[in-house]
Amino acid sequence: MQIKIKSGGYSTLAGLAFTPDFFCCGVDVVGPSNFITLLSSVPEYWKPGMVTWYKIAGNPDVKEDIPYLKSVSPLFKKDQIKKPLLVLQGANDPRVAKAESDQIVQALKDKKHPVAYVLYPDEGHGFHREPNIKSYIAFTEKFLSKFLGGRYEALNKEELKGSTHKILEGKEIFEN
Repeated sequence: MQIKIKSGGYSTLAGLAFTPDFFCCGVDVVGPSNFITLLSSVPEYWKPGMVTWYKIAGNPDVKEDIPYLKSVSPLFKKDQIKKPLLVLQGANDPRVAKAESDQIVQALKDKKHPVAYVLYPDEGHGFHREPNIKSYIAFTEKFLSKFLGGRYEALNKEELKGSTHKILEGKEIFEN
């Protein structure tokens, strides 16, 4: 079975940070939270193409670009985030480093904001192993049920067998 998971992690974070009253909650999958650190930590093989990115998005090494990069980075609007957030991240993501998720989770945790964080040690940008995909879906369903209401299928430990997920924050959200 081939399952592909697509998401808009940045869109989720931006939606919660820039339109804090519009959404009930958010699910961020490998979303960049800070464009300064994101653009400073690109993989080596991306560096030849970064000239174009810097023209479009700004360059973290150029002092004049920092205000804009901050203005589009959800991390710098963390105090505006009002709704619960689920963050799912692959530890080996070369595009959006784990540090992007770590930063937003820590910022929300520091302000005692409801946040759950699930890390997949053997995944990169997105989820590709079937047991991890199943757990990603199960955690998302449980999270949405808790904050939107409605039913969910209970997290079945047997079905999640083989998933490498590690719940780093918000374990209480997933308890049955």
